[in-house]
Amino acid sequence: MISAVDEREVLSEQFERHRPHLRAVAYRMLGSVSDSEDALQEAWLRVRDEDPGGVENMRAYLTTVVGRVCLNQLRSRRRRREQLTDFHVPDPVVALPDDADPEHDALLADSVGLALLVVLDSLSPAERLAFVLHDVFAVPFAEVASVLDRSEAAAQQLASRARRRVRQSPEPDRDLGRQRELVDAFFAAARDGDFAALVAVLAPDVELRIDGGRSRADASLRLRGAEALAKHTATYSGLYPHLRPALVNGAAGVVVAPRGRVFSVMAFTVANGRIAQIDVLLDPERLAALDLPVPPAAD
Repeated sequence: MISAVDEREVLSEQFERHRPHLRAVAYRMLGSVSDSEDALQEAWLRVRDEDPGGVENMRAYLTTVVGRVCLNQLRSRRRRREQLTDFHVPDPVVALPDDADPEHDALLADSVGLALLVVLDSLSPAERLAFVLHDVFAVPFAEVASVLDRSEAAAQQLASRARRRVRQSPEPDRDLGRQRELVDAFFAAARDGDFAALVAVLAPDVELRIDGGRSRADASLRLRGAEALAKHTATYSGLYPHLRPALVNGAAGVVVAPRGRVFSVMAFTVANGRIAQIDVLLDPERLAALDLPVPPAAD
């Protein structure tokens, strides 16, 4: 007979084995690295006394537990009227271009760019769970319905609505080298004050989101359109010496780090050969919590 202590050890080993996958589920559900860790901790507290021998598919079981915890977190945000604003930028996952980080790789499997996370933020909690669990992680609708406490047909409808919203987001180009060329061209044009060159690298309906948080609320901004954004980019001309190339959610981006301190993270979504979306996290509290790496200055 296996003792309760042995059962917990087995369950703990299984939980740790699946932790990268569970963290990826939570990140897509919550768009926050710290909230994802909180969700995993709560999920562990919920399952730690379960009998692992009674679980046929541990990965699937833990996925639904984490999904349920995240669903409660999303609903709680709304009840506390902490709904995300137009200026909200999800937590970025930042890595140096040559880094090999398994945790980052797990978080960003299936190319979860910030543009997609922004769209997911606009969904209802139920829509987001149905889409993330079924469309991203292939959880059967019967299990999704169980988490939502709804019928399987209702779960399918929720995922369908979410899918239509997601399709409206730009489909990122996969050529990382081309992405970097466009990002570099964007900043070179801003540095030189070359309005025409700026417009040339921007999609006509490009969108800029800047999230300054509470500390820099006056810097929060949302702009749409190539010309409107190009006029605003004079603001970035002084940033040029402080740019550090980085991978932001698996795509070309930059960390702005004057004097070696992270000031902001800029994520670029490139679609159809032009920059379609720029997301800027400027919130000092959230940047500090992310403990971001600072890429070395270019030679």
